[in-house]
Amino acid sequence: MSRIPALLVLLFSSDLVASDHADLTAKIAALDAELFEAFNTCDVETNARFFADDLEFFHDIVGLGGKEQTLASSRSNCGSGLGLERTLIEDSLRVFPIPGYGAIQEGRHRFCHPTDQGPDCGTFNFLHIWREGEDGSWQLTRVVSYGH
Repeated sequence: MSRIPALLVLLFSSDLVASDHADLTAKIAALDAELFEAFNTCDVETNARFFADDLEFFHDIVGLGGKEQTLASSRSNCGSGLGLERTLIEDSLRVFPIPGYGAIQEGRHRFCHPTDQGPDCGTFNFLHIWREGEDGSWQLTRVVSYGH
């Protein structure tokens, strides 16, 4: 094969990879928005659909939890009227494919809740591992929350 056709194949395939990566990033960003819309509005049942039954949630202060502990924490926060709200730091979002499995999502997010002295906020790091099901659905299997 001459250099020119090989170069065209390389350029064409890199365009496809870039397009696929942009599509995956958009998909994960949309899932993130849906997940945290449910979180912010205390729609725990919708929120639960995003978590795989085998979820492992690693938190640098709380420790390791699973799906039921994560949902119990959401129910408790919502039931107490804490008013916790999460916002993604947009320019921090990075997505990487995991061939044959799903995707890695990393970034930073801000959590705030109202107090008598004004909003109490903190910005933290996260890493999410998303698994794509055979039916095209996506669920979180691993969550790492750190930097608290």
